Amino acid sequence: MHTPPDQEEVVAVARSIGFHLTEEDAPLYQREVAAQLAAMDQFLQARMPERTLPVTYAAREPGYRPGADEDPLNAWMWRCEIAGADDGPLAGRKVSFKDHVAVAGIPMTIGAHALEGFVPDFDATIVTRSLAAGATVTGKNVMNGLTGGFGFGGGIGDYGRTKNPHDHDHVPGGSSGGSAAAVAAGEVDISFGGDQGGSIRIPAAWSGTVGLKPTFGLVSHFGLGFGSDQSIDFTGPMSRTMEDAAAALDAVAGHDGLDPRQGREIPDGYDSLATLHDGVSGLRVAVLDEAFIDSEPGVHDGVMAAVEVLGEAGAVISKVSIPEHLVAPAVQAAFGPEGSKAVFDTGFYGLFAKSYYPENLLAAVNRVWQEQLDVINPRTKLSYITAEMSKRRFHGRVYAKAQNVRAAITAAYDAVLAEVDVLVMPTCITTAPRYDAPTSWAAALEENLSMGRGADRHPWTANTQPFNLTGHPALAVPCGKSDGLPVSMQLVGRPLDDALLLRAGYAYQQSVDWTEVIGLGR
Repeated sequence: MHTPPDQEEVVAVARSIGFHLTEEDAPLYQREVAAQLAAMDQFLQARMPERTLPVTYAAREPGYRPGADEDPLNAWMWRCEIAGADDGPLAGRKVSFKDHVAVAGIPMTIGAHALEGFVPDFDATIVTRSLAAGATVTGKNVMNGLTGGFGFGGGIGDYGRTKNPHDHDHVPGGSSGGSAAAVAAGEVDISFGGDQGGSIRIPAAWSGTVGLKPTFGLVSHFGLGFGSDQSIDFTGPMSRTMEDAAAALDAVAGHDGLDPRQGREIPDGYDSLATLHDGVSGLRVAVLDEAFIDSEPGVHDGVMAAVEVLGEAGAVISKVSIPEHLVAPAVQAAFGPEGSKAVFDTGFYGLFAKSYYPENLLAAVNRVWQEQLDVINPRTKLSYITAEMSKRRFHGRVYAKAQNVRAAITAAYDAVLAEVDVLVMPTCITTAPRYDAPTSWAAALEENLSMGRGADRHPWTANTQPFNLTGHPALAVPCGKSDGLPVSMQLVGRPLDDALLLRAGYAYQQSVDWTEVIGLGR
């Protein structure tokens, strides 16, 4: 039974949303609000048939949080073993998930101490489909997220710093850093990460793994946490080989009716393995000029050497210019704050869709936002404050204009991709930065708040963020080392041409000493 609000609370809530109740009005509003809340409370207590989702392969042990001796890279939040089907495209493969993915019976923190102890009672679609494809789920990976995120570097989080397997003094990339480190170290075959501006591809690039941000909507986001505007959020596989990435994509891709963001163009299934071995003879691969601006010499040279390998394998190499590539980050930066705050305001999974709303996860996250808001990381606080100020100053026009400009940015890439098959560029224009522990809270706060300021083109996300905006598939492919740290090329294609990217990546993998390319240098 809830406690009915008194008149003072109703007046305060009304004032917080811009309503001013007079002394005469307030008692009437208090009475009606209390009555409606009582009816809602009664509704919650009523025994009514509710839709639930079946948990497949439900024979699950609770698992455990590994100690430092078992997890020297700090890559794991939780270890477990959930056996899937006896056969399938992922049979024999160990699969893990970034800790913003719901796995029934396994703790889920979304990177936040404030959610410690929460255990979901349902599986995300990618979990259900991975198990059906024969995967063995082996755990959840560390992320810097809901309350601990300090940018895309993966340097600081509520659950500590994940180390880069190639050099522990360097960051692994974020926020899917734990997934990248576990894959790179061979502790898991495939891990599914999340990507809102590069959070799959940046850690893949800096940790020397394959990382796929699929076409928007191709892989259902149901059962995953949203950290920003839902129109830029993706999930996809990270692996050491193209074969594993393709198998993982095929296992989970396709329409499922639980992610309302999926459009009618999304097929029921997907088959990238069928064309994986078809080679690149005649494939039109275009080097994107703008994507190399300010790139480190070792990164530039490593990616161009990889392009030469594709040319020798039969691809037709050219160069193209897309000036909009330099504008795209500013567009996403414009609508990002209001989109992010809308996720906060509408309760994490939004409203209005005829979908399944996981009550226990929604309640857990909303309780944090309502009762422990100050523990959210500084950059998220800044985003929410900026969003509120933007709405008050510009009355929603910033968000509207940014979303409307988005179509023109997307069209610029589409125009070029009508003439070529694949765009190629560095995934990141730098190798993994050295981790420098903040000397004080003030220093950490300054670094956190200044990242990605306004229209600045941040070097870490310069080549990843544009394709969250446009929705094109983008694949991070390891292509060597610079001073012992991984270098990565990014392949970008037309919507739903994910299989073509994997095919090109596989042709490169087969043309080089792949063990040497991805091998760890400690």
